[in-house]
Amino acid sequence: MQDDTLKGKVALITGAAHGLGQATAYELAAMGAHIAILDRHEKGARQMAEALASQGTKATWAAVDVGDGPAMAKAIEQVRKALGDPLVAVANAGIAGPRKPFQDYTHGEWANQFRIHMDGTYFTVKHTIDAMLAAGWGRIVCTASVAATWGIPHQTAYSAAKGAIIGFVRSLARETANTGITVNAVAPGWIDTGLSKIMDADTMDTVKARIPMDRFGEPKDIAKAVAYFCGSGGDYVTGQVLSPNGGLI
Repeated sequence: MQDDTLKGKVALITGAAHGLGQATAYELAAMGAHIAILDRHEKGARQMAEALASQGTKATWAAVDVGDGPAMAKAIEQVRKALGDPLVAVANAGIAGPRKPFQDYTHGEWANQFRIHMDGTYFTVKHTIDAMLAAGWGRIVCTASVAATWGIPHQTAYSAAKGAIIGFVRSLARETANTGITVNAVAPGWIDTGLSKIMDADTMDTVKARIPMDRFGEPKDIAKAVAYFCGSGGDYVTGQVLSPNGGLI
C-alpha cells in the first residue's frame, strides 16, 4: 500500500545537490513531497531542482552556506514563497574534516566543522520548526555519522561535530515529543559518494575488508533510512539514531 504521509508536503533538504542529499531528495519526491534543495553549489542545486521538476515534482532551490544564519533565514523564506512551509527538514549538509593529529588542528579548522555541521543543523531547524509546531506535525532528520559513536583517529573535529548532532537530536526529540514532531538522525557508515576520488585502491580495499557486508553503502541506503523516519512507519519513532553501515558497528 502506498504511503501518502508526505504527499503534498514540503521537504527541505540541505546539501542536496549531490550525494546523500540528492538521493534523499529523489526518495522523498517519490513519496509525493514537494522538494526544496538548499546547497552552496548554485549550479548543482539548480540542476537538481530542474531534474525533479522534469519528473513532475514541485521543486525549488537556493544557493546558501548553511552556516550563515541570515542567509539561511532568507533562503528558507524563499522556499516558503515558492512552495509553502517546510514540514520536513533534513539537515544533511556537511564537509569532510582535516585528517591530522588533534594537536595539529587550528582553531579555525575545528570551528569550521561545528559551523557547517552543528550551526547548519541549528539554522535549518530554527527556521522551520515554528511552522511544524503550528501544524501539529513535522519531521526533522539530521545526518550524523558512525564517527560520532565509533570515533575515527585523526578525525576528532569531524567526530565531535557529528556527535553534537546526536546530542541535539535526542534532546530536541524529548522537547517536541508531544507536539506531533519527530526528531531523528541517520549515522552513515562508509558510503560511496566518490570514495575513489579521495582514496587509492589499496586503502579502499583495506576499508572494505572491515565491513562485514563486504561492500560500501550507496546513497540510496541512507535515503531509505530518512524516508523511514519521514513516512508512516516512523510515526512512533523519535530521538533515534539509525546507522546503515553494513555491520561495521
